[in-house]
Amino acid sequence: MHHRSEVQCPGFTRHDQSHPCIGNGIKHWEAARCTQCAHQQRFRRTNPSNKPVHSLAEDRVEKQRKFDLTQLRANYAEALKTIEQLERIQGAIDSLKNSVETFTIQPLKGKHSSEGTAVIVASDWHVEERVGNEVGGLNIFNPEIAQQRATRFFQAGLRLVQLLQQDITINTVILALLGDFITNDIHGAENAEMNSEHPNHAIVTAQNLLISGIEFLLNNSKVKLIIPCHSGNHARTTQTTRFGSENGHSLEYLMYRHLAAYFRNEPRITFLIAEGMHSYIDVYGQIIRFQHGHAIKYGGGVGGIFIPANKAIAQWDKGRRADLNVFGHFHQMKDGGNFLCNGSLIGYGSYALSIKADFEEPRQLLFLMDKRRKRTCTWPILLTD
Repeated sequence: MHHRSEVQCPGFTRHDQSHPCIGNGIKHWEAARCTQCAHQQRFRRTNPSNKPVHSLAEDRVEKQRKFDLTQLRANYAEALKTIEQLERIQGAIDSLKNSVETFTIQPLKGKHSSEGTAVIVASDWHVEERVGNEVGGLNIFNPEIAQQRATRFFQAGLRLVQLLQQDITINTVILALLGDFITNDIHGAENAEMNSEHPNHAIVTAQNLLISGIEFLLNNSKVKLIIPCHSGNHARTTQTTRFGSENGHSLEYLMYRHLAAYFRNEPRITFLIAEGMHSYIDVYGQIIRFQHGHAIKYGGGVGGIFIPANKAIAQWDKGRRADLNVFGHFHQMKDGGNFLCNGSLIGYGSYALSIKADFEEPRQLLFLMDKRRKRTCTWPILLTD
């Protein structure tokens, strides 16, 4: 009979008197182990480091402790960055405090060593037209307000000239009269309903406003006046525009002729009444082209008047080049670099609304031609408070 050799349980040592195998007086065969010894053997295989097994609660506490430690380290690193930033700022402040070195700046006084010519542009007054509800109350206009704004135009224009005269010599002012001083009844029943005066009466009103303003400039300054005059498209006596014979059918052309006759004995005034669409004035070598502007066709495109104006100017320059183009007609003040478009005295009305013009307060235009620096500044003459 085969005899199996007896061996002690692997968990037994002779010094371990508490081992359950001893207490029970049991000897184990090689393949047999008590429950405790078998468990210890499995634990040695799965936990070779002999670390104690933690409970779920202990694991959660340990995980939270590690998270808190990580967060604490991140906060500490952020605090170090903040401290470094504050130290740099403090260093900059200390440098500014310790490096103050001033020098004296003397007031700049005009030496009148430069010379300039101011250009004041008047157009699109529409003195007899009424404006109100048709533009949602954005503007109110009637003959009484027209006189107030015309008065403000000459007062503010002269004031700007006087401010410029503090620094440079201005002996000449160009007062450009560019048309549409009346609305007329060329648009039929609508104008008849909206206008407060008949065309002949309206042109007399416009004439009296201009004479009063010119006399104001003469009486309150020593400048000479050059007055280029252009007929607009509203003062015509024909239903359609006639570019070739425009002056022959224009109430404004008659008004300009009468203005020239009225001031014929005034040596400080020179009238330049245009016989065609354009007139040209040489100002310190810069050619300025004046016109009313109704030959520039604009239908309310996205680019505004800039695209049609530049296309027209490019064509006109092929015949006679101009450095600057000045016109009105569009009731909006725009600076296109090579052109200046005047605003209007009437302000925002049904016409501006119909051509999708930008809304703007009533204004006219003044700019300065410097002898050495060409055009140096452009201002609106604001006509309302």
